[in-house]
Amino acid sequence: MIASEQQSRDIEPRWPAMLAVLSIGALHFALPSHLSLGPDWLLLVLVSVLLIPAVILHRRGEHTLNQVLGYVILAVVTLDLIASLTLLLAGLPSHRDSPQVLLVSAAGLWAVNILVFASWYWRLDAGGPNERDARGVHSCGAFLFPQMALDPELKAAVAARHWRPGFIDYLFLAFNTSTAFSPTDVPVLSRWAKLMMMVQASISLGTVIILAARAVNVL
Repeated sequence: MIASEQQSRDIEPRWPAMLAVLSIGALHFALPSHLSLGPDWLLLVLVSVLLIPAVILHRRGEHTLNQVLGYVILAVVTLDLIASLTLLLAGLPSHRDSPQVLLVSAAGLWAVNILVFASWYWRLDAGGPNERDARGVHSCGAFLFPQMALDPELKAAVAARHWRPGFIDYLFLAFNTSTAFSPTDVPVLSRWAKLMMMVQASISLGTVIILAARAVNVL
């Protein structure tokens, strides 16, 4: 009984990840309509509809189906990000968008880029949130967070003996990757994570430097 209560308290909250995915859909309202596939509201509605069964599956303990549906949601927002960036880059030679629109678009895609990859890191690292909940202690994964490198006595002193990363930790990692183009204080151990961070940094480079610089030069 006590173990069951302890396990329920240690379940990682899912609302930050849900809020991030919903924010991705909401950010599309800040982008020009020609950068969206379909109506501006389509992505937000689609993500919202997919989140409902995902939440139900999580509460019912059907973690495999919940994981699969999580992959589907992230695949949808990732494809939409790639499509929007492609459409924006394709329109640069025609000077279709004003400098102000380019700056807004670059800022919006930069923010979406952070949220998308933070969600991927959170979903994939160490088997995903369901696997991390089952283990209870995070001792290995694709990223070496500072808390993982502490010796047992120091972990106990800072109340990090049972520490494991949450969505905010992966959001911080993704933010650093998009701003400093590096993981800063979190070394990357896995090859798949290194590849994903290279893609994220490349997208950030394209939005922040190429698009923003062009818009400023035209002002």
